[in-house]
Amino acid sequence: MIYSQLFTKTVKEIPSDETSFNAQALIRAGFINKVGAGIYTFLPLGLRVLNKINNIIREEMAKVNGQEVLMPALTPKDVWEKTGRWANFDALFKLQGNDQKDYALGATHEEIVTPLAQEYVHSYKDLPLAIYQIQVKFRNEKRAKAGLLRGREFIMKDMYSFHANQADLDAYYEKVKDVYFEIYQRLGLGDITYLTYASGGDFSKYSHEFQTLTPTGEDEIYVCEKCKVAVNKEIIAEQNTCPVCGNSELVVQTGIEVGNIFKLGTKFSDSFAMKYTDEAGASQPIVMGCYGIGPSRVLGTIVEASHDEKGIIWPEAVAPFKVHLISLKENEKASEIYQELIKQGVEVFFDDRDNVSAGEKFADADLIGLPYRLVVSAKTLAADSAELKKRTESEAVLVKLTDLVKTLI
Repeated sequence: MIYSQLFTKTVKEIPSDETSFNAQALIRAGFINKVGAGIYTFLPLGLRVLNKINNIIREEMAKVNGQEVLMPALTPKDVWEKTGRWANFDALFKLQGNDQKDYALGATHEEIVTPLAQEYVHSYKDLPLAIYQIQVKFRNEKRAKAGLLRGREFIMKDMYSFHANQADLDAYYEKVKDVYFEIYQRLGLGDITYLTYASGGDFSKYSHEFQTLTPTGEDEIYVCEKCKVAVNKEIIAEQNTCPVCGNSELVVQTGIEVGNIFKLGTKFSDSFAMKYTDEAGASQPIVMGCYGIGPSRVLGTIVEASHDEKGIIWPEAVAPFKVHLISLKENEKASEIYQELIKQGVEVFFDDRDNVSAGEKFADADLIGLPYRLVVSAKTLAADSAELKKRTESEAVLVKLTDLVKTLI
């Protein structure tokens, strides 16, 4: 991508009501644009990051046989009434169509996926089954805050699994737990993300959250440093020791919830009278699980966890581009380098702007936060080189032009 052709640019002014770092940095760097409280447009750079996060999630869901679908965001009232959640799900956006029927914008999709699976699951031979989607969700938050961390419209990966019995659900649940950790590892959050025990609500004794430690986190969790697990503040009164080893010396930390998994049991399958026929020909209840990750929330979390005073520091796996190529009045040679790197499969963001100072270009590069900055100037070309600097390092090195491709691949 060539900067002069990008319709968005970095900005100095940000909305006065944005107090979280992720929102301020992402707006300033030109990744998102604010439409309203808790509502954002993903701009070209931001959408590239979001798509990379989504693709990592897709690859890991494939490891547990997740099959991707896309369910409607507009959902009829009657399915919510079957589960009793039309009246008691406070965050539902409700509306009425010209047909005088009531609808809700999807806040979660148990009410849609259960009757969907019911149409195709009849026998024990059809189980287990896992269905997921990556889709826009809507929550009527009383107070949208913290940028991408708590919005009224957001992106969610929600997967639902269907099982013949509790033992099969339990085994599958552990597999999903493992691939979730792999997702966070690939996203650059693995070392600071903890499996966190939380209330199971109506479904089970425990559910599990995945909490990423950051000083700006809105959740208080109690960490067992021996086991690398934590307990959510909401259940600490009844579970004030580590659920794994019994350690009572838990350390208070703040975190951002980047995922959660639940054992739903038969709550939703019962609501829709969803059953299967076992090997003996008897009708049996179907046991369900639910597994969520918010890619847009993850994007905001990465920014909260990985930045310095100059701007964002993107992990290479999700950076919109690998290299930020800066031309200092050497556009002809820089353009040749750009084309060669692109040809070799290197993702490059080329700052070719003529009317911007070197200082402004460097500041923009730090703010945008790509893994590598590559500078082409008369000085570097005199040595048949370009100046290469990692975003995580302070010192730059000269790399021969003939070595650029092998250095950056």
